[in-house]
Amino acid sequence: MTALDAVAAYQPAARLTVEDVAETLGLTEMEVKLFRRFHGLGAVCVDPSISLTDLLLGAAAALEPLRGQEHRVRYVLWARAFPTVAPHPLNPLAEVCRLLGLEHALAFAVTQQSCASSLLAIDLAGRLLAADAAAGTADPDAAEPLALVLTGEKAFTRDAQLLPGMSLFSEGSSACLVSATGARDRLLAYACSQRGEFDTAGGVSAEEFQRQYRPLLAEVIHQALAEAGLTLADLRLILPHNVNLVTWQRMCRLLGFPVDKVLLDNIAGNGHVFCADAFLNYQTACQRGMLQTGDRYLVASVGAGHGATFAAMVFEH
Repeated sequence: MTALDAVAAYQPAARLTVEDVAETLGLTEMEVKLFRRFHGLGAVCVDPSISLTDLLLGAAAALEPLRGQEHRVRYVLWARAFPTVAPHPLNPLAEVCRLLGLEHALAFAVTQQSCASSLLAIDLAGRLLAADAAAGTADPDAAEPLALVLTGEKAFTRDAQLLPGMSLFSEGSSACLVSATGARDRLLAYACSQRGEFDTAGGVSAEEFQRQYRPLLAEVIHQALAEAGLTLADLRLILPHNVNLVTWQRMCRLLGFPVDKVLLDNIAGNGHVFCADAFLNYQTACQRGMLQTGDRYLVASVGAGHGATFAAMVFEH
């Protein structure tokens, strides 16, 4: 069963308030008030002095269980929201693998589901490892193979800094060691709904997307729980994507789920950290003792770009 053997997250210390970025992003005074007072977004992490490679290495360096186990890593997956994040011929993923001693691993990016690509990458990593085990390609005398799932992006353009009317993007990264048979943070279920009708190039309005946003996310949350044989009452915690505060307050009313069991504390000071939200929130939950052995928790994410993806995963800590 796919499991998260270890998780680490990283954000640079530099912070800018919503007022600091207002002029650069062309925000009106009313939009600034909307983000701060209504959506609960007060600051974002944007540090031009840190390269994309350094950002990814920040999370990998904090992943202590990787040290001395590099030879076990068979796959490196970089989940990100944007298909293109660096000019040719720069290849941050290849550079990160070289610096980490992982040049032997098969490395590739996962971008097809925008900000929900991190959950897809976890699922892919587990399935690749399980397929190798089923095919008998692993050395039976060697330690169990692992996959490394990375997230991390720079807020390098206006489109990478702002989701109009909904959220502000922030810089950060995460690193997860994934195994096929781990004992901790085992993946119980994964549900995903891809909705091509929300491709903005096809003329769908932002209002229509926002109208259906919560019902469609609620649908995949219930689907994941059903596949895990659980209900909302069985969950200790929901780790959300940090789009904004009011979206999750309304989601909780729709679901009938206590808002104090959704970890929302990272929204105000971090904003929406692309694909890394789930793992930043996981790190916070563990640091605060909010998850105990045996607790079930759900991770939710939405990706919007050429269409929309609604995704949820259920884990057992």
